[in-house]
Formats: sequence, C-alpha cells, structure tokens
Amino acid sequence: MSQTNPASPFVYLSQFEFHHTLASRRGISIVFFSKPGCGSCRKWEQILLAYQHVHPAVSLYHVDVEQEPALAHEFELFHLPAMMLYTNGQFHGELQSEARVSALEKAIQTNLQAPPKEQP
Repeated sequence: MSQTNPASPFVYLSQFEFHHTLASRRGISIVFFSKPGCGSCRKWEQILLAYQHVHPAVSLYHVDVEQEPALAHEFELFHLPAMMLYTNGQFHGELQSEARVSALEKAIQTNLQAPPKEQP
C-alpha cells in the first residue's frame, strides 16, 4: 500500500493493491474515489475525516482516479467524489448521502443492514 502523505489517515491504493488489500481488511473500510482539483472531493474528505474522528476503527482508503483510471472504469464511476463501503473484506455498496457526518453515519448503517453485494 502506498501512503503518499504520512500525515494523512487515508491509505492510498493503486489498482494492483486494491482488491487484495480490501479483501484482507477486517472491520469497516471506506474507499474514497476523487481527483485533484475537485472541490466537492475536498469537502467530502473533511467529512470522512470527521467521521473517522468519531469512529477511529474505520479504515479510510483513497483512490485518485486520474492515477488509477482502471479502478474508476471498473466501478463505472461517472461523477466524483464516490465512496464504496466494505466490511470484513466484503463489498456492501456505494455510499450516497448528504454532505454531513450524521447523514454519512445513517448511510453507512443502512448499507450495513443489507447483505454484502457482488463487487462491480
């Protein structure tokens, strides 16, 4: 796993690390897909950091779609930012919520109540 910014709680994933890293991870993981220059992405990064501050066991991963276009294609991403939820190595789906920590918490809980899905 490449951690380009040691001060960041996000672990940066390449297409070569993505699947085996998430498959071996226990607990809740959120994969954040973004790109440099995306204003909404910067806002969501702060929301994810605030969420992790309250839930420190949650792992945050980052994929820069400009550096990893194959992953963006695999997940059929047409807009950014995008967030995918994994628990115990299993895909639970895309997270969609208002840009608030409380809304994100609700979206995560809703996704976790459903069984894991097949990854795109």
